[in-house]
Amino acid sequence: MRILVTGGAGFIGSHVAEAYAARGHEIAVVDDLSTGRRENVPPAARFYELNICSPEMESVFARERPVVLSHHAAQMDVRRSVRDPVFDARVNILGLVHLLEIGRRYGLRRVLFASSGGAIYGEQRQFPAPEEHATAPVSPYGVSKLAGEHYLFFYFAEYGIRYTALRYANVYGPRQDPHGEAGVVAIFAEKMLRGEPPVIYGDGEQTRDYVFVGDVVEANLAALERDYCGPLNIGTGRETSVNELFLLLRATCGSSCIARHGPARPGEQRRSAIDPALAGKVLGWVPRTPLEEGLRKTVEYYPARRETP
Repeated sequence: MRILVTGGAGFIGSHVAEAYAARGHEIAVVDDLSTGRRENVPPAARFYELNICSPEMESVFARERPVVLSHHAAQMDVRRSVRDPVFDARVNILGLVHLLEIGRRYGLRRVLFASSGGAIYGEQRQFPAPEEHATAPVSPYGVSKLAGEHYLFFYFAEYGIRYTALRYANVYGPRQDPHGEAGVVAIFAEKMLRGEPPVIYGDGEQTRDYVFVGDVVEANLAALERDYCGPLNIGTGRETSVNELFLLLRATCGSSCIARHGPARPGEQRRSAIDPALAGKVLGWVPRTPLEEGLRKTVEYYPARRETP
């Protein structure tokens, strides 16, 4: 199967591209390397260093003729979306529509969309949140991901391009860049391994649903093999506070550091956890990696990365 993976040099996208290539699919990767790394791209994939908003994307579709678009390229920083909502919308909304417009002219049949279960629901009324929970995002990032899902439904209704919107919880694991638009696990782990105290913003009692990248990859593989159309939560259903995460990581790193506290960040939810039951029913997918095990695998990656020339 011919698959185009956008953001395929980034954290999640590179793992997904690698897994697709290992299954024997024909892979092309598009990434502008603004946050991705060229060495993350699977050797078997054809690579295009390109922004998804570029007019040159048409030549990529004309050459590759993908039947599946795995769309992971995004502006993914909630705080940046608050500071610069125009940039967020340009990348996350217009970038997706640009790809869909080109794709419909070149035989695209399916889109697997990296959406956000952590941001789309906003301040939840139910824990964990199922897919039918009200969507009231409190950040431009969440708004843009929800808009992307609505555009995907339009292109399905109008042009028959099927889609699965994988609403990721807070994904963590190897290759997440602690110096870029990263999650708290990567940032905390890198700082602790360097003997530096991490900063906890707010009181640290805010919660998130942390899902390991290897489990996310399995969800993408399962989604490719099923014909489900619509949104699916890809998370664990478990809430973990930042304070709890700090203690788990400190033990994993063998650190004795004390966290510093800073002011709460704008646009961030207080609690978040999503219900993966529907993904279990339609994909046969369940998260298999306990948080402690995933943190250990993540921590092991960073010293190895520093040793790489």
